[in-house]
Amino acid sequence: MLKYSEMNKEQLRSELEAIKQRYEDFCRRGLKLDMSRGKPCKEQLDLSLELLNMVNSENGYKDSYGTDCRNYGLVDGLPELKALFAEILEVPAENVIVGGNSSLNLMFDTVQQAMFKGLGGQPWSSQGKVKFVCPAPGYDRHFAICEYFGIEMITVQNKPNGPDIDTICKLIEGDPAIKGIWCVPKYENPEGFTYSDEAVKRLAAVKPAAPDFRIFWDNAYAVHDLNDEGDKLLNIYKECSKNGNEDMVIMFTSTSKITFAGAGVAAMAASSANISEIKKRLTIQTIGPDKINQLRHIRMFKNLDDIKAHMKRHAQIIKPKFETVLRIFDQELGDTGIAHWTKPNGGYFISLWVLSGCASRVTELCKQAGLVVTPAGATYPYGKDPDDSNIRIAPTFPDISELAAATELLCICVKYAALEKMI
Repeated sequence: MLKYSEMNKEQLRSELEAIKQRYEDFCRRGLKLDMSRGKPCKEQLDLSLELLNMVNSENGYKDSYGTDCRNYGLVDGLPELKALFAEILEVPAENVIVGGNSSLNLMFDTVQQAMFKGLGGQPWSSQGKVKFVCPAPGYDRHFAICEYFGIEMITVQNKPNGPDIDTICKLIEGDPAIKGIWCVPKYENPEGFTYSDEAVKRLAAVKPAAPDFRIFWDNAYAVHDLNDEGDKLLNIYKECSKNGNEDMVIMFTSTSKITFAGAGVAAMAASSANISEIKKRLTIQTIGPDKINQLRHIRMFKNLDDIKAHMKRHAQIIKPKFETVLRIFDQELGDTGIAHWTKPNGGYFISLWVLSGCASRVTELCKQAGLVVTPAGATYPYGKDPDDSNIRIAPTFPDISELAAATELLCICVKYAALEKMI
């Protein structure tokens, strides 16, 4: 087949008529399909059903230290779970705080503390304009936190080995108003890339103009490999410490896509100075986290090897879904020259790039035919993709048959929008 760019006007019109027919056939089916968010499917959630029986009157409510988990206390979490998250994040257990079910909540609270109380300095809000560097395409909820607090976002392009480090270092070292950067360093959302060793080392060695600058290191997919040989991520905490920047990074993760998405456990890790400051807030903000839920997780996972074994079962469920999407992309779009996409080694997303100026039209066509996808622009600060070309694909939630239909329809919409523009 000729690439669309090699077709003449008559050939393009003929192709558009054929695509319109396929599109109308889908519209008549009255489908209700959703590929908009990276949610675990029922089969994945079922892998953790034993959690529900891990704490009861028969096996007791105390951890191995004798703490009655039904009572108040331990604002920084159960020691055994701190040790488990320390294995995941490769930091000392005393530098870990375990909270409730949401790492996003921990990130929001940390930004809020920085804005109004400070992190190792004066409140950010008392120092004038506050800016964040935001690698993009990126996680829309990170950007939403910035918008909520009125933080100006500076978009920097993501690359296959990490964000544009040259530009990032220049920005951070030259502007004291830049107080933070959002990073999803492993299988980043939505492209699925993992930061190279060089990217981690250079970011850890940066000398920010703002002494209270922080790296918000959202390692959401630390153990979410699709293949036996997953991507390797260099330990940024150790690299920061080598450069005298141990206070510069705050790390986050959770079990939201390991156990129950709505009832997992979240954790953060940072230097002793950062942890001390954060704990001061916690002693006022809460009497303690849900330690019963923390106890469930301790009893289900004794160590990191247990989690890795559990995640292999997740991969057996979702890897065929990623393969389905990629196979149909290859079949439908591979020879057209109007799209390209990532082939991640883990995580929850595939990033699709369509012809410049067409992403909004693609999502509109999908919606009209009964398919919900992530809104165009959602992966960029302020919802504005400068090229209107990126669409985040979330393969995990639908079953295989629904996913295949949704992907075929998406490809038809990509062709439809491209042909409209080219004719």
